[in-house]
Amino acid sequence: MTDLIVIGAGPAGLTAALYATRAGASAIVLDGGAPGGKLNLTAEIENYPGVIQKGPELAYSMYEQCLSFGAQYEYGEVTQIEDKGEHKIVHAGEKTYEAQYVFIATGTKERHMGIPGEEEMSGRGVSYCAVCDGPFFKNKTVCVVGGGNSAIEESIYLSDIVEKVHVIVRRDVLRADQYLISKLNQKDNIEMHYLKKPVSIEVTDNKVSGLVVADSKSGELSTIPTNGIFPFIGLDPMSGFVKDLGIVNEQGYIEVDENQETSVKGIFAGGDVTAKHLRQVVTATNDGAIAGQYIASLLK
Repeated sequence: MTDLIVIGAGPAGLTAALYATRAGASAIVLDGGAPGGKLNLTAEIENYPGVIQKGPELAYSMYEQCLSFGAQYEYGEVTQIEDKGEHKIVHAGEKTYEAQYVFIATGTKERHMGIPGEEEMSGRGVSYCAVCDGPFFKNKTVCVVGGGNSAIEESIYLSDIVEKVHVIVRRDVLRADQYLISKLNQKDNIEMHYLKKPVSIEVTDNKVSGLVVADSKSGELSTIPTNGIFPFIGLDPMSGFVKDLGIVNEQGYIEVDENQETSVKGIFAGGDVTAKHLRQVVTATNDGAIAGQYIASLLK
Protein backbone atom coordinates (compact mmCIF):
# COMPACT_ATOMS: atom_id res chain seq x y z
CA MET A 1 0.00 0.00 0.00
CA THR A 2 1.27 3.43 -0.96
CA ASP A 3 -0.30 6.86 -0.60
CA LEU A 4 -0.45 7.70 -4.32
CA ILE A 5 -0.15 5.88 -7.60
CA VAL A 6 0.50 8.11 -10.60
CA ILE A 7 -0.39 6.58 -13.96
CA GLY A 8 1.63 8.27 -16.68
CA ALA A 9 5.07 9.88 -16.50
CA GLY A 10 4.52 12.98 -18.62
CA PRO A 11 4.73 16.52 -17.22
CA ALA A 12 1.42 16.18 -15.33
CA GLY A 13 2.26 12.86 -13.73
CA LEU A 14 5.84 13.75 -12.81
CA THR A 15 4.72 17.06 -11.30
CA ALA A 16 1.97 15.39 -9.26
CA ALA A 17 4.48 12.90 -7.84
CA LEU A 18 6.97 15.71 -7.18
CA TYR A 19 4.51 17.85 -5.23
CA ALA A 20 3.02 14.91 -3.33
CA THR A 21 6.34 13.42 -2.22
CA ARG A 22 7.84 16.79 -1.41
CA ALA A 23 4.88 17.29 0.96
CA GLY A 24 5.53 13.94 2.63
CA ALA A 25 3.45 11.42 0.67
CA SER A 26 4.71 8.16 -0.78
CA ALA A 27 4.20 7.71 -4.51
CA ILE A 28 4.74 5.21 -7.31
CA VAL A 29 4.80 6.40 -10.93
CA LEU A 30 3.73 3.83 -13.52
CA ASP A 31 4.35 4.21 -17.24
CA GLY A 32 4.73 1.91 -20.22
CA GLY A 33 7.36 4.08 -21.88
CA ALA A 34 10.18 6.50 -21.25
CA PRO A 35 9.57 9.24 -18.64
CA GLY A 36 8.49 12.55 -20.14
CA GLY A 37 5.59 11.57 -22.35
CA LYS A 38 5.29 13.73 -25.46
CA LEU A 39 8.22 15.88 -24.34
CA ASN A 40 10.37 13.10 -25.79
CA LEU A 41 8.78 13.71 -29.19
CA THR A 42 9.23 17.49 -29.16
CA ALA A 43 12.28 19.06 -30.76
CA GLU A 44 12.22 22.41 -28.99
CA ILE A 45 10.22 23.73 -26.02
CA GLU A 46 9.70 27.45 -26.66
CA ASN A 47 6.60 28.36 -24.63
CA TYR A 48 7.34 26.98 -21.15
CA PRO A 49 8.15 30.07 -19.05
CA GLY A 50 11.82 30.40 -18.24
CA VAL A 51 12.82 27.37 -20.30
CA ILE A 52 14.13 27.14 -23.87
CA GLN A 53 15.24 23.55 -24.14
CA LYS A 54 14.99 20.39 -26.17
CA GLY A 55 12.00 18.27 -25.19
CA PRO A 56 13.90 15.12 -24.12
CA GLU A 57 16.27 17.20 -21.98
CA LEU A 58 13.38 18.84 -20.12
CA ALA A 59 11.74 15.41 -19.72
CA TYR A 60 14.85 13.98 -18.05
CA SER A 61 15.20 17.00 -15.76
CA MET A 62 11.58 16.59 -14.61
CA TYR A 63 12.13 12.87 -14.08
CA GLU A 64 15.27 13.35 -11.95
CA GLN A 65 13.62 16.09 -9.89
CA CYS A 66 10.56 13.90 -9.32
CA LEU A 67 12.66 11.00 -8.00
CA SER A 68 14.74 13.26 -5.78
CA PHE A 69 11.93 13.47 -3.22
CA GLY A 70 11.37 9.72 -2.99
CA ALA A 71 8.94 8.83 -5.76
CA GLN A 72 9.43 5.36 -7.23
CA TYR A 73 9.26 4.77 -10.98
CA GLU A 74 8.08 1.44 -12.37
CA TYR A 75 7.41 0.22 -15.89
CA GLY A 76 3.88 -0.98 -16.50
CA GLU A 77 0.85 -0.60 -18.79
CA VAL A 78 -2.20 -0.04 -16.61
CA THR A 79 -5.26 -1.99 -17.74
CA GLN A 80 -7.75 -1.39 -14.93
CA ILE A 81 -8.45 0.58 -11.75
CA GLU A 82 -10.68 -0.94 -9.09
CA ASP A 83 -12.43 1.45 -6.75
CA LYS A 84 -12.57 -0.10 -3.27
CA GLY A 85 -13.75 3.02 -1.52
CA GLU A 86 -10.96 3.93 0.91
CA HIS A 87 -8.33 2.45 -1.38
CA LYS A 88 -7.81 1.69 -5.07
CA ILE A 89 -6.31 -1.32 -6.82
CA VAL A 90 -4.35 -0.65 -10.00
CA HIS A 91 -3.71 -3.51 -12.42
CA ALA A 92 -0.62 -3.29 -14.64
CA GLY A 93 0.09 -6.51 -16.50
CA GLU A 94 0.55 -9.28 -13.98
CA LYS A 95 1.23 -6.82 -11.17
CA THR A 96 -1.26 -5.10 -8.90
CA TYR A 97 -0.70 -2.01 -6.79
CA GLU A 98 -2.77 -0.55 -3.96
CA ALA A 99 -3.01 3.09 -2.91
CA GLN A 100 -5.32 5.50 -1.19
CA TYR A 101 -5.26 7.83 -4.17
CA VAL A 102 -4.69 7.57 -7.91
CA PHE A 103 -3.70 10.32 -10.34
CA ILE A 104 -4.31 9.54 -14.01
CA ALA A 105 -2.05 11.34 -16.49
CA THR A 106 -2.00 9.03 -19.48
CA GLY A 107 -2.23 11.79 -22.09
CA THR A 108 -3.29 11.30 -25.68
CA LYS A 109 -2.27 9.24 -28.69
CA GLU A 110 -1.93 10.31 -32.31
CA ARG A 111 -5.02 9.88 -34.47
CA HIS A 112 -4.55 7.76 -37.57
CA MET A 113 -5.74 8.71 -41.05
CA GLY A 114 -7.55 5.40 -41.58
CA ILE A 115 -6.54 5.03 -45.24
CA PRO A 116 -5.26 1.99 -47.16
CA GLY A 117 -1.56 1.40 -46.63
CA GLU A 118 -1.27 3.35 -43.37
CA GLU A 119 -1.14 0.47 -40.90
CA GLU A 120 0.96 -1.72 -43.21
CA MET A 121 3.58 1.00 -43.67
CA SER A 122 3.61 2.29 -40.09
CA GLY A 123 7.25 2.38 -39.05
CA ARG A 124 8.29 1.78 -42.66
CA GLY A 125 7.63 5.19 -44.15
CA VAL A 126 4.63 6.31 -42.11
CA SER A 127 5.61 7.96 -38.84
CA TYR A 128 3.82 9.90 -36.13
CA CYS A 129 6.99 11.44 -34.70
CA ALA A 130 9.17 13.74 -36.80
CA VAL A 131 11.76 14.10 -34.03
CA CYS A 132 12.10 10.32 -33.81
CA ASP A 133 12.18 9.45 -37.49
CA GLY A 134 13.00 12.65 -39.38
CA PRO A 135 16.72 11.81 -39.77
CA PHE A 136 15.80 8.65 -41.75
CA PHE A 137 14.52 10.94 -44.51
CA LYS A 138 17.56 13.18 -44.87
CA ASN A 139 17.66 14.75 -48.34
CA LYS A 140 14.40 13.01 -49.28
CA THR A 141 10.81 14.16 -49.80
CA VAL A 142 8.12 13.83 -47.15
CA CYS A 143 4.45 14.71 -46.67
CA VAL A 144 3.01 16.17 -43.48
CA VAL A 145 -0.75 15.81 -43.09
CA GLY A 146 -2.55 18.43 -40.99
CA GLY A 147 -3.00 22.16 -40.53
CA GLY A 148 -2.73 22.70 -36.78
CA ASN A 149 0.17 23.66 -34.54
CA SER A 150 1.63 20.15 -34.35
CA ALA A 151 1.63 19.68 -38.12
CA ILE A 152 3.25 23.05 -38.78
CA GLU A 153 5.83 22.62 -36.01
CA GLU A 154 6.82 19.25 -37.43
CA SER A 155 6.92 20.62 -40.98
CA ILE A 156 9.32 23.35 -39.92
CA TYR A 157 11.48 20.84 -38.07
CA LEU A 158 11.56 18.44 -41.02
CA SER A 159 12.39 21.22 -43.49
CA ASP A 160 15.87 21.47 -41.94
CA ILE A 161 16.50 17.77 -42.57
CA VAL A 162 14.75 16.76 -45.77
CA GLU A 163 14.92 18.11 -49.31
CA LYS A 164 11.20 18.88 -49.66
CA VAL A 165 8.14 18.97 -47.39
CA HIS A 166 4.61 18.78 -48.79
CA VAL A 167 1.96 19.91 -46.30
CA ILE A 168 -1.51 18.46 -46.92
CA VAL A 169 -4.32 20.58 -45.44
CA ARG A 170 -7.97 19.53 -45.61
CA ARG A 171 -9.23 23.12 -45.26
CA ASP A 172 -8.36 26.27 -47.17
CA VAL A 173 -6.63 27.86 -44.16
CA LEU A 174 -4.23 26.80 -41.43
CA ARG A 175 -5.37 26.46 -37.80
CA ALA A 176 -1.86 27.02 -36.45
CA ASP A 177 -0.72 30.04 -34.44
CA GLN A 178 0.42 33.05 -36.47
CA TYR A 179 3.93 32.78 -34.99
CA LEU A 180 4.31 29.31 -36.53
CA ILE A 181 2.77 30.37 -39.83
CA SER A 182 5.34 33.19 -40.05
CA LYS A 183 8.17 30.70 -39.51
CA LEU A 184 6.62 28.39 -42.09
CA ASN A 185 6.53 31.17 -44.68
CA GLN A 186 10.27 31.65 -44.29
CA LYS A 187 10.98 28.13 -45.54
CA ASP A 188 11.51 27.77 -49.28
CA ASN A 189 11.39 23.95 -49.33
CA ILE A 190 7.84 23.63 -47.92
CA GLU A 191 4.99 23.37 -50.42
CA MET A 192 1.40 23.79 -49.27
CA HIS A 193 -1.52 21.76 -50.65
CA TYR A 194 -4.82 23.23 -49.46
CA LEU A 195 -8.26 21.60 -49.79
CA LYS A 196 -6.73 18.16 -50.12
CA LYS A 197 -7.39 15.02 -48.09
CA PRO A 198 -5.42 11.74 -48.02
CA VAL A 199 -7.04 8.80 -49.79
CA SER A 200 -4.39 6.06 -49.91
CA ILE A 201 -0.67 5.38 -49.75
CA GLU A 202 1.25 4.11 -52.76
CA VAL A 203 3.94 1.52 -52.10
CA THR A 204 6.78 0.49 -54.43
CA ASP A 205 9.27 -2.26 -53.52
CA ASN A 206 7.81 -2.33 -50.02
CA LYS A 207 8.57 1.37 -49.51
CA VAL A 208 6.30 4.42 -49.43
CA SER A 209 6.42 6.05 -52.85
CA GLY A 210 3.42 8.36 -52.94
CA LEU A 211 0.40 9.82 -51.19
CA VAL A 212 -2.87 9.85 -53.15
CA VAL A 213 -4.99 12.87 -52.25
CA ALA A 214 -8.47 13.99 -53.25
CA ASP A 215 -9.56 17.54 -53.90
CA SER A 216 -11.96 18.48 -51.08
CA LYS A 217 -14.35 20.15 -53.52
CA SER A 218 -14.18 18.23 -56.79
CA GLY A 219 -12.99 14.87 -55.48
CA GLU A 220 -10.35 14.74 -58.21
CA LEU A 221 -7.46 12.44 -57.32
CA SER A 222 -3.77 13.22 -57.64
CA THR A 223 -0.58 11.64 -56.35
CA ILE A 224 2.23 13.39 -54.53
CA PRO A 225 5.51 11.46 -54.84
CA THR A 226 7.02 11.05 -51.37
CA ASN A 227 9.37 8.88 -49.34
CA GLY A 228 7.65 9.39 -46.01
CA ILE A 229 4.35 10.46 -44.50
CA PHE A 230 3.87 12.18 -41.15
CA PRO A 231 0.18 12.47 -40.09
CA PHE A 232 -0.62 15.11 -37.44
CA ILE A 233 -4.40 15.27 -37.66
CA GLY A 234 -5.41 15.21 -34.03
CA LEU A 235 -5.20 13.30 -30.78
CA ASP A 236 -7.41 10.90 -28.84
CA PRO A 237 -7.37 10.52 -25.03
CA MET A 238 -5.87 7.35 -23.59
CA SER A 239 -8.70 6.66 -21.18
CA GLY A 240 -10.15 3.34 -22.31
CA PHE A 241 -9.07 1.57 -19.12
CA VAL A 242 -11.27 3.83 -16.92
CA LYS A 243 -14.43 4.07 -19.03
CA ASP A 244 -16.14 1.60 -16.70
CA LEU A 245 -15.72 4.08 -13.83
CA GLY A 246 -18.01 6.62 -15.51
CA ILE A 247 -15.52 9.48 -15.32
CA VAL A 248 -15.09 10.24 -19.05
CA ASN A 249 -17.16 12.44 -21.35
CA GLU A 250 -18.47 11.57 -24.82
CA GLN A 251 -15.10 12.38 -26.39
CA GLY A 252 -13.29 10.11 -23.94
CA TYR A 253 -11.69 12.90 -21.89
CA ILE A 254 -11.77 12.64 -18.09
CA GLU A 255 -13.87 15.22 -16.23
CA VAL A 256 -12.33 16.75 -13.08
CA ASP A 257 -13.11 19.46 -10.53
CA GLU A 258 -10.95 22.36 -9.31
CA ASN A 259 -8.77 19.94 -7.30
CA GLN A 260 -8.36 17.67 -10.34
CA GLU A 261 -10.58 15.04 -8.69
CA THR A 262 -12.99 12.95 -10.74
CA SER A 263 -16.51 11.98 -9.75
CA VAL A 264 -15.01 8.89 -8.10
CA LYS A 265 -13.64 10.01 -4.76
CA GLY A 266 -9.91 9.43 -4.49
CA ILE A 267 -9.28 9.21 -8.23
CA PHE A 268 -7.70 12.30 -9.77
CA ALA A 269 -6.59 13.17 -13.29
CA GLY A 270 -4.62 15.85 -15.11
CA GLY A 271 -2.81 16.78 -18.28
CA ASP A 272 -3.92 16.07 -21.82
CA VAL A 273 -6.27 13.21 -20.87
CA THR A 274 -8.62 15.62 -19.09
CA ALA A 275 -11.37 17.79 -20.57
CA LYS A 276 -9.78 21.23 -21.01
CA HIS A 277 -9.27 24.00 -23.55
CA LEU A 278 -5.47 24.21 -23.66
CA ARG A 279 -3.21 21.16 -23.71
CA GLN A 280 0.35 22.34 -23.14
CA VAL A 281 3.28 21.45 -20.89
CA VAL A 282 2.54 24.46 -18.69
CA THR A 283 -1.10 23.47 -18.14
CA ALA A 284 -0.12 19.85 -17.50
CA THR A 285 2.33 20.82 -14.77
CA ASN A 286 -0.37 23.10 -13.31
CA ASP A 287 -2.75 20.13 -13.04
CA GLY A 288 -0.09 17.95 -11.45
CA ALA A 289 0.88 20.58 -8.88
CA ILE A 290 -2.75 21.16 -7.83
CA ALA A 291 -3.49 17.44 -7.49
CA GLY A 292 -0.21 16.48 -5.82
CA GLN A 293 -0.43 19.18 -3.19
CA TYR A 294 -4.13 18.53 -2.51
CA ILE A 295 -3.63 14.77 -2.17
CA ALA A 296 -0.78 15.30 0.27
CA SER A 297 -3.01 17.57 2.36
CA LEU A 298 -5.67 14.84 2.60
CA LEU A 299 -3.15 12.52 4.24
CA LYS A 300 -2.48 14.85 7.16
